[in-house]
Parts: sequence; structure tokens; C-alpha cells
Amino acid sequence: MKPSATSGGVPVCSCCSEPAVIYQPASQRHLCGRHLVCDVELRVASTIKNESQIREGDRVAVALSGGKDSTALLVIFSRILPSFPGSELVAITVDEGIAGYRADTLRAAETLTKQLGVNHHIVSFRDMIGDDLDTLLTGREKEACTICGILRKKALADAARNAGATVIATGHNLDDEAQSVLMNTLRGDLPRLIRDTGTGSPSLFLPRIKPLAAITEKEIAAYLFVQGLFPVLPECPYTKYALRAEVRTMLTRLEQLHPGTMHHLADSKKRIEEYCEGMAVMEPLRRCQECGDPCSGDICQVCRLRHSLGK
Repeated sequence: MKPSATSGGVPVCSCCSEPAVIYQPASQRHLCGRHLVCDVELRVASTIKNESQIREGDRVAVALSGGKDSTALLVIFSRILPSFPGSELVAITVDEGIAGYRADTLRAAETLTKQLGVNHHIVSFRDMIGDDLDTLLTGREKEACTICGILRKKALADAARNAGATVIATGHNLDDEAQSVLMNTLRGDLPRLIRDTGTGSPSLFLPRIKPLAAITEKEIAAYLFVQGLFPVLPECPYTKYALRAEVRTMLTRLEQLHPGTMHHLADSKKRIEEYCEGMAVMEPLRRCQECGDPCSGDICQVCRLRHSLGK
């Protein structure tokens, strides 16, 4: 039900008489800032509980880049984690070494963790592989997202284990999930499409959860903005090389023309996973012959990358 407008023509909240700050096409509701904050936090808490993402006594490592999604995730966790007795929170930031970008996000992450009183760990590519990302990408800038993704995943997993975490939480939102489905479909990559790092072998991987997966990027931005928490930060300079940037533009347009497109894409992944359950889509896991990390081949992606970089 759409609410009536104020005398100034501004829609009012569907839950009270305050001016609305956002319209949610899925629920057909306008919400004011206060009710938007409540709605987002309740939906995230519901996702966590319905999917059993966290258990009592868990030590949750939040991947904190300093950007809006991870900022919202850490803020929400700091408010709802007390409902899980014995659970703890730790933030982990990966410093890739990107000039003109990472220094600002690091400061934002440090400021936020101090405000919330959350233990904060920073790990760097330089400590892990001997060079920062800018140096590693010299002459191969178009591979930026692939190289960065492989190393960041390794750095985050190692830091989380060293911090005693039992689960890793990332700030992937609904837009991210829909983009990933479309990207993997365009690539014809079925294994990556149905891969689920939230379940599987806890002895090999720390489970990964995505509590914001049902929240849109627009809702997250508004959630932070109305609380004065929106971080104004530069964009990663390597984004221009990513397929995701093109897919994001395409999906944004489709969502405007056909509201619900992103929800449908995210739901399609779940249906495909159910259809493929029990099928031998992915290769069985084994141990990397060089470093011992779990992988699907003889050598893991990180070790292959080290070889290609001459490390």
C-alpha cells in the first residue's frame, strides 16, 4: 500500500507520519529514516537466524574494507550480536597497497572500529607476498580484480584463523549477489555459480556468511546516510578493468525498468543449487602440493599466482 503525500508533495512513511527517505518496491512501502534503520536491522537479523549463520559462542570476523557495505555490516553486528550469548566480534582489513585509495579506507575502518570498540586487525599483501598490489600489477592491470581477489581471499582467511574466528562475514549485498549470478552465467561457469562457501568442510575452510545478501545497495546507503555514518571515499582505480562494472550498469538499468530483477537473479541461484545438489559439478577438494591449503587441483590459485609473478 502506498501512503498519501504530505502537503509539500513528499511521501510519508508507511509506518508513521514522518517524511519518507526511501521507497521499497518489493514491499511497496515508503519508510522514514528511523523505520528504515529498524527494517534493515530486523531483516539482517532474520537472515542470520533463519540460515543459522551464527551460533552461540561464535567469534565472527567481519571483513571490513572501510566502504559502505562493510561499514553497515559491522554497525549492524555490533547491535545484534548481544542476542547470541558468548559471541564475539573482530574486524579484519586487508591492505592491498593501492595508491590514492586504500589509505583513506584504512583510516575510515580504524575510526569506525574505535567508535564501536571492536578489535581490529590489518593484514597486507606486502607482508604476505612481498609487494603491494600496484607493483604486482605492473604491465598486467587488466588482471587486477582476478589477482586481487585471489590474494585478498587468502589474506582474509589466514588473518581470521589467526584471530581465532569461527566464521567470516562479508558485506555482499543483493546487488553484488545478482551481479555475481549474471557474471558467472555470462562466463558459463557453473561450478562458481553454485559454489557455497557458507557450508562444506569446516576443517578445511572457515564458513563464510553474507548477512546483507537480501538488502539492496540503495537501502544500505540510505541506512548509513540517515545515521550520519556514510563514508565518502574514493573508488578503487582498478574498477574500470572489471567485468562487474559493466554488469552493474546493465543490472541497474534492468532493475529500473523491471523492479525485482535482482531478487529474481539471486533466487535463481538457489534454485540452480537445489537442482545440482548431489551432482558432481565441482572437483573434489584436495591439498595443495606446495602450501597445503585446500584446492581443487594439484596446486592452489595462490601458489599458481606466485609462480606467474615470479615469487
